[in-house]
Amino acid sequence: MFTGNETGSKKNDAYRWAIREFLETGRCDPHWLCLYEDAYMTRKKGDVSYVVTRDWPVRNKSFVYDLSPWGDETPLDDPDQRLGTDLETYQLMLEAVQKLTKGEQMTEVAGFFSFPKYSNIPGYESKHDPVPTEWETVYLISPYNCYQNTVAHLCFNQSLHAQAPVGELKQGRPEQKEPEAGKTYLCILMADYDSATPLYDFLPKHWNDPARGEIPLAWGINPNLIETYPDVIQHFYNTKSANDFFTADASAAGYMNPNRIDSASLPLFIEHNKRFYNRLDMSLSPMVLDWDEPTDAVKNAFTQFSGDGFATIVIDFHNTGGKVPEPHVWKGMPVMELINSACNFSTPQQTAKEMSMEIPATSKGSESTFYFFRIVWTSPSQVIAALNELRKLRPELDIEVVDPYNFFHLYKSTKG
Repeated sequence: MFTGNETGSKKNDAYRWAIREFLETGRCDPHWLCLYEDAYMTRKKGDVSYVVTRDWPVRNKSFVYDLSPWGDETPLDDPDQRLGTDLETYQLMLEAVQKLTKGEQMTEVAGFFSFPKYSNIPGYESKHDPVPTEWETVYLISPYNCYQNTVAHLCFNQSLHAQAPVGELKQGRPEQKEPEAGKTYLCILMADYDSATPLYDFLPKHWNDPARGEIPLAWGINPNLIETYPDVIQHFYNTKSANDFFTADASAAGYMNPNRIDSASLPLFIEHNKRFYNRLDMSLSPMVLDWDEPTDAVKNAFTQFSGDGFATIVIDFHNTGGKVPEPHVWKGMPVMELINSACNFSTPQQTAKEMSMEIPATSKGSESTFYFFRIVWTSPSQVIAALNELRKLRPELDIEVVDPYNFFHLYKSTKG
């Protein structure tokens, strides 16, 4: 049926036909897109595990696709296409979805790009490494009011879990502390539970660590995941200790670049996030991912649903002058950097060294300092071990680990 007559690519002819037949006609639900790997790679290996997640798009009438976000390199599965054809089709799909939503809802992109097709990993040569490809995907979809729920492999029975009844989700707020001069205040974001696979598969292992509850920790769970695994989230809320606090993870209620959202769509962005933050009793966004510091308009938007605190990781892969914001308080909302250098835990000693490098020399009696660290997919016992090593490395520091609410409150009290 598909010969390449339309685009010069059989793959893209098929997608263009599907966009016309299923998106432009409204036969697919524009609240959902599924970036799921097709059978190109798995067929060769006789591996059919890629079908595990297919119940989810069927239940949601989602449009499923597997395209490259890059326009400067042909993809592995279609090397003879005209340069940029995948990207052009990608944009046509996003335009069709945005037209269907009529500015009334945002669209979740569930799933992740195919590493061997579209990025540089051992055995598969590409101009682009995986992390830049991840960021380019989010950069591409954000202006169309789309957000990602990235990793979705081996997520079983999503269509069943999504229908589980869930009660009211409350986490409460800690008693506010008074700032003390000379303190080094640390807060730890237990990060990257912003998509289905980490929430369903990774978090239970670290959540069940016997040391959980010994120190205050922020756990990053994107609130939009209540649409996918409400019962799993209910379990974490039911079993949290007084020292466990849930915040948003990658960006907000979904992984997007807020600076890339059109100003006319910011009211929709605010409404979307308010709904999910209220549902999960959240008011913090400690890991907003973007290419530059937040604009005034973006900060104004976040004050509407994340007034207790905002922190960001800025990576400017396009080299356009992006920079991290100077810590400040914006209309009552603390704004600062989420420190990323210690994110990939190796050993307690190495993590302590990474943390120490972020904390300059200080003298006793000076004003308090504040450092918010991201640590990915690591158990509380390992984090505690790293903090103990940090205290050995830096005995001159009066370190106090605080919960995320008090961290931002204390900064605001001291600096605001």
